[in-house]
Amino acid sequence: MTLALRQLATAAADFEAEFQRVLHWSAETDHAIEARVAEILADVQARGDAAVLEYTARFDGVQADTVAALEIPRGELEAAFEGLPEAQRSALEAAARRVRAYHERQLEAGGRSWSYRDEDGTLLGQKVTPLDRVGIYVPGGKAAYPSSVLMNAIPAQVAGVGEIVMVVPTPARKDGPSADARGERNPLVLAAAFVAGVHRAFTIGGAQAVGALAYGTATIPAVHKITGPGNAYVASAKRRVFGTVGIDMIAGPSEILVLADGTTPPDWVAMDLFSQAEHDELAQSILLCPDAEYIGRVRAEIERLLPGMPRRDVIRASLEGRGALIHTRSMEEACAISNRIAPEHLEVSSCDPHRWEPLLRHAGAIFLGAFTSESLGDYCAGPNHVLPTSGTARFSSPLGVYDFQKRSSLIEVSEAGAQTLGRIAAELAYGEGLQAHAQAAELRLKR
Repeated sequence: MTLALRQLATAAADFEAEFQRVLHWSAETDHAIEARVAEILADVQARGDAAVLEYTARFDGVQADTVAALEIPRGELEAAFEGLPEAQRSALEAAARRVRAYHERQLEAGGRSWSYRDEDGTLLGQKVTPLDRVGIYVPGGKAAYPSSVLMNAIPAQVAGVGEIVMVVPTPARKDGPSADARGERNPLVLAAAFVAGVHRAFTIGGAQAVGALAYGTATIPAVHKITGPGNAYVASAKRRVFGTVGIDMIAGPSEILVLADGTTPPDWVAMDLFSQAEHDELAQSILLCPDAEYIGRVRAEIERLLPGMPRRDVIRASLEGRGALIHTRSMEEACAISNRIAPEHLEVSSCDPHRWEPLLRHAGAIFLGAFTSESLGDYCAGPNHVLPTSGTARFSSPLGVYDFQKRSSLIEVSEAGAQTLGRIAAELAYGEGLQAHAQAAELRLKR
């Protein structure tokens, strides 16, 4: 069956209208989901552990008498790590080393406290301190994501967070009685939690997990920030608890934009487009290229390779629903369109990627050169794979050490400094009609 994948050309008269159709995606959550999430959060806030147990049984099919029974002992995390095949264990450790090394450099570059004194002895500066406790949400419904454990927990650990609490749904199998009433616990996820330094882990998910982390229960401690992606219920819950706790971002469907000059093997590009399309039906994969003949070769590879992909139905739905192959007038125009899209993942699949990188201003992560597949960034390159989606790369950044720190301003005014600053502050305070502000400054002036 021929793939109904859009092909657009920037020179076409209807390009702008068709391009907007490709980009359109409503981030608005379904009203029924919003209403249900509001009920769940209110219930968790009111009934704590009892509500968490009820929703975990209802949504995940996991029965437990207490929430404590859903906590994964630290020893089980270590046992999962030791029980992995040697190849998986080595790969997990290597990925963790690279992710940790990158985030340690990030910390050194800008995560330190600093201060200085001006000429009158006044001290000004900034105190950087880690958050006391954070919660990381690891998806666990359709697939297992040990890489998400590394990407959320390691920068928190590097930042110095005191306690990292992980929640991960472990749904019971739906094709018969589960051999484990606790649900399906993925050994690679548990091993990743051990390697990444997770302190506590609970087998709960969904809006009830977000609520438990935000409000705390008798068993699950309240955290100060929640990070990590999830489904529409998780995204809605994170949106609602923001303010009670911090959150990293509201994640939309995954995206990849490949900016190609026609020199990369077309099957490489086709598979890179598949790499995001296989996440889910709403994921978006777009190719921008000034070479029409090359676009045709990529399309031919897509048609050839798709039938052999295990998740071909998901890939097909994603490419037909939100994918596009776009013929541009030039690489410069392709870069300009990329900036309009502000994609989560941007591959510059070119023989000279550094020629184009200065033109690219908005992207979650930029992958330079034909050998830099997006999947390497997902797992082990080092930079974080939790990235802004849905065009939010125009104003937001990847998850990093800075997301697990807070900054306090330091101000120590000397007696001499108070004479200068006091007069300035008093003048402005009187102008605002705030007499107590003004007089608090004036009392420190020498008579």
